[in-house]
Amino acid sequence: MTNDIWANVLTSLRTALGANNFSNWIEPLEFSRLSGGVATFHVPTNFIGNYVSQNFGDQIIYQMKQNGEQVQRLKFEVPDGVQKTVAPVAKTQAKAKTADNTPDASLDARFTFDTFVVGKPNELANAAARRVAEGGPVTFNPLFLYGGVGLGKTHLMHAIAHELQRRSPELNVLYLSAEQFMYRFITALRERKMMDFKQMFRSVDVLMVDDVQFIGGKDSTQEEFFHTFNALVDSQKQIIISADRAPGEIKDLEERIKSRLQCGLVVDLHPTDYELRLGILQSKVDVYAAQYPELVIAPGVLEFLAHRISTNVRVLEGALTRLFAFASLVGREITLELTQDCLSDVLKASDRKVTVEEIQRKVSEHYNIRLSDMIGPKRVRNYARPRQMAMYLAKHMTNRSLPEIGRRFGGRDHTTVMHGVRRIEELKTIDSQIADDLELLRRALEE
Repeated sequence: MTNDIWANVLTSLRTALGANNFSNWIEPLEFSRLSGGVATFHVPTNFIGNYVSQNFGDQIIYQMKQNGEQVQRLKFEVPDGVQKTVAPVAKTQAKAKTADNTPDASLDARFTFDTFVVGKPNELANAAARRVAEGGPVTFNPLFLYGGVGLGKTHLMHAIAHELQRRSPELNVLYLSAEQFMYRFITALRERKMMDFKQMFRSVDVLMVDDVQFIGGKDSTQEEFFHTFNALVDSQKQIIISADRAPGEIKDLEERIKSRLQCGLVVDLHPTDYELRLGILQSKVDVYAAQYPELVIAPGVLEFLAHRISTNVRVLEGALTRLFAFASLVGREITLELTQDCLSDVLKASDRKVTVEEIQRKVSEHYNIRLSDMIGPKRVRNYARPRQMAMYLAKHMTNRSLPEIGRRFGGRDHTTVMHGVRRIEELKTIDSQIADDLELLRRALEE
């Protein structure tokens, strides 16, 4: 495999995995050779090799095949005499309080408050993030942002870090993912440098941890995270956390950590509505207009995309990027017809998305009850069990959060939804009728 091909693979991986994962896990890889369908890479540590293999191996193989290479599996080797620590997320400051400073951190320069499009689904999260970014006395600790993929959590985290650095460059701000926290913790244990680890994390002014759900089930990492959290809160240092779900819904997270995370301000980033998606597209077009000044976009194209691609902002932005690149290459106006041809795979994937409302209708029809009774306040068994079935299917077949699902079931609390989901999970293993009903409903919804 040539260096040019590997460079193309790296470009694709950066787009597919995001800047944060790319810089911390893919950049340390050094391509060595390709022989007999096995691609071999040199890595600084065995830990990195194992982690990349488990989490990104399939994506690397896929991208290499896309570039014409016949790869069946990956192999990672630590060269003789090389067992080094990966470069930290940021440059360590040579001063009394050792911490990471944001200008050299894995922050995306595009993710600022100026480029964050605000709408009703994310206005509270934006306001809370801006308030924290002002610095000054800590008013709520931690700030916990959560929501599904592509709703703007990481964008807001990066925006906060950028703004804090602009306003107060003297602050020690440490931004990293939960995976990086875990990696640094394991490295410190292995190299017997736990005191250095504790000093670095407990001397920061602002700690920002992205995707905290990844420490679920990692007992030792959770233990250290818990003590780090308490030490910073006791010192009136700001903590900002993000996750893909609310603290109480994170699987295998210790109750004491859930409690700590819930003691600050917990903000849900709701799925985007049509107006917000259209605003995001319009803001991207303004950027692309400078790159592709010769291109013309026909009326109705943005509205079409905002209607059709509704689940994920990243997919929406990626579709627009592809559309502009394709139109530039073929030298054609961006019409509705061109859009449908260029994005046929994306549009097809977006066509069949099960909604909570559709699930509710199917379940009420299956059990021959009125939809209003299933959603309503009645708790009799005839309505309660179908309601729990619908909640279970909504949890597993949509990307809606538990609080959202609860709101669509008559304004119920997310804990009610959690109870319903757990009850069906228990019943389907001991009640064959429940298991059969679930399978029938799932198939009907996927048709």
